[in-house]
Amino acid sequence: MQAEPDDMLDLSGLLCPLPVLKAGKRLKAMAPGRTLTVIATDPMAETDLPLYCREQGHDFLGCTRDGDTFIFRIRRT
Repeated sequence: MQAEPDDMLDLSGLLCPLPVLKAGKRLKAMAPGRTLTVIATDPMAETDLPLYCREQGHDFLGCTRDGDTFIFRIRRT
């Protein structure tokens, strides 16, 4: 069972590059070790968010898909 996220960000309807930019801004405001769940509908987010995490050193904890909605889990480092 997954732990509850420390923060959640619903970016449904936003297109690239906004999901990554807004997730990045939220992550910067969070304390290290906290987790963020991002909800997005832009298919590019499935590529862009893991890449962003890798480049910034955050832990990408995974992505699930529910229809056209992607749910990402990220741990701030």
